[in-house]
Amino acid sequence: MKSEIFQGIAKQSHDILDNWLSSCTRNKKIARNTVAMGIVVLDHLRRACPVAREDVVAQGGEISGSRSGLGSKLEIYGIPKSYLKEITTRQSHQDGQRLFEAFEWGNKLTQLPESLRDKLLVELIAELKAIADEWLKRQNLRLEIDRRQAPTSWVRDIVENAKGHSGGIVEQQLIGAKLSRRFKGIEVPNHPAHAPDKQTERVGDFSIASSVYHVTAAPSRSVIQKCAENLKANLHPILLVPRDQEDKATILAQEENIERDLVIISIENFVAMNIIELATEEHRDYFSVLQEIVGIYNERLEAVETDMSLRIEIT
Repeated sequence: MKSEIFQGIAKQSHDILDNWLSSCTRNKKIARNTVAMGIVVLDHLRRACPVAREDVVAQGGEISGSRSGLGSKLEIYGIPKSYLKEITTRQSHQDGQRLFEAFEWGNKLTQLPESLRDKLLVELIAELKAIADEWLKRQNLRLEIDRRQAPTSWVRDIVENAKGHSGGIVEQQLIGAKLSRRFKGIEVPNHPAHAPDKQTERVGDFSIASSVYHVTAAPSRSVIQKCAENLKANLHPILLVPRDQEDKATILAQEENIERDLVIISIENFVAMNIIELATEEHRDYFSVLQEIVGIYNERLEAVETDMSLRIEIT
């Protein structure tokens, strides 16, 4: 086969992938879902080219191979399972269909002999792997703690450093670690921070006796309405938010007429008081208790989350 024909198809294919990635870039970021979906689509084309739509797209629009077995598929291309467990957003499945369509379900590649076609598809997957590698290289949350400061300042540093890329994961897992340390005789459930309450049959992020804890980095009307539902069920909701979001949470609670029934506490104060109480009870210094809570946080994070750059290191 003439090299210029291969080069022409290769350039067109790289352009298709680059344009697709640009169209999937949202808030100047390419999501892990997008990268994984691209690999799933290109892997399908490696195994069969062209493909029939009904063989790779389920009736509901889901791309086959994007949930069950996704981690193993990513590992084939040198991406650890911790990168992403499954593709969950509807938008990503729509994006996957668009990538199939851009390649005309593989018909754009049928002029190539199988060996060259496979070589090209591996090159395209390597382009996506490079994006995944950049994400995986991200640093942990490394904090230098001034031991002369109050525990509230330590927790504030953790919350502030998580802003912009945590998406609420740090806040929820930090509260889970705090509760787990405080109530050693009680099993504190550990769910991914973005698992919907309906999917996990939860009344909130954490439930201990009649208390229901809701943790959010950005209070919204929906979380306040969940708290109102807790109250109707004779439960005691506790809303935990960053200190700078307390006023917003209070206003939203007033609008729902539950401000006198809902406990709103800053995450900073909630965790700091735990540090002080435990240190006093156990005759320990504050910093060693913080280290223990951070250790539990990292264990809980590793058990259910995929973004290990959110591990916390304190010195």
